[in-house]
Amino acid sequence: MERKDFLKNSIGFLGLAVAAPSMLKAKEANSENALACSVTNSETAGPFPTITPASLIRTNMIGDRTGIPFTINININNINANCAALQGAIVDIWHCDKDGYYSQYGGTAMQTVNYTTNTFLRGRQTTDANGLVSFTSIFPGWYTSRATHIHVHIYNASGTSLLITQIAFPEGATSAVVQANNATAYGYTKGMTGYTYNSSDNVFSDGVTNELSSVTGSVADGFVLNHTIYVAGPTLGINENSQQAFGLGQNYPNPMKSSTTIPLSLNTDSKVTVQLFDLTGRLIATPIDKNFSYGANSLVLDRNGLSSGHYIYKVKVVNEKGTFEQSKKFLVE
Repeated sequence: MERKDFLKNSIGFLGLAVAAPSMLKAKEANSENALACSVTNSETAGPFPTITPASLIRTNMIGDRTGIPFTINININNINANCAALQGAIVDIWHCDKDGYYSQYGGTAMQTVNYTTNTFLRGRQTTDANGLVSFTSIFPGWYTSRATHIHVHIYNASGTSLLITQIAFPEGATSAVVQANNATAYGYTKGMTGYTYNSSDNVFSDGVTNELSSVTGSVADGFVLNHTIYVAGPTLGINENSQQAFGLGQNYPNPMKSSTTIPLSLNTDSKVTVQLFDLTGRLIATPIDKNFSYGANSLVLDRNGLSSGHYIYKVKVVNEKGTFEQSKKFLVE
């Protein structure tokens, strides 16, 4: 059974936020919480995702690469458990080498150097009681159209995908990015000429509010990255086997022009709430707050009043199995 929920032309997203004082109060009250405890932006896995990541369970993922020593510390927190650490999550990461090349790919126009038989700079770990995974690597370089970044794919303990995202790096005259790429003694030969900064990056140009890491250290001593990623994991008090309460798809078309559809599959009748946030975490509107039936549902949203730019839709599902939330980013042309 398919049910479609249309937003009527009489109320637009921005119109709703402006016309209702209660919505403005809710926006002010919830903006800080939205930033502090909401699912990290989902991003593309890119053209070079890890092939058979389960075979790469390791902490040291340097392989035969050379470069500046780099420690990567990633904490995974669960928004469905008051943003507590998520133990037992499976975390895959991968990034390019100092010259901008990926292992497991190559020999094509996209990457001419052939590294199809290599697995450098790819690894998998499972989070500890503090939600932490750590990897030993080398500081990544860059390539045309992309700022320095790390790809991350997070699964729950049973192997179900929770989030694909990317980690951005701080920039500035004294940043690790600048220091590393000018470290010719360590083999970094590109420098910063032609570098694509986060503001112009085809993934990060919409903002890096919840994707920006902290990087400390030096060329001589090596660098250390610390970053926290928020996922919609198990709900407190709910058995892991019952976690798949819903399946949330990416809206289409994306970018949205006049309207867009959010696919939502429910395993049981549920109360569904959809909230819209801008990239600063400000609540713009709650266009959907109603009951939906078991099965496939299509949430059709009209553009009315929504200006061009990137936004986040957060879907909250409540039923007898618990409360579940997930967020995705979308673009309005």
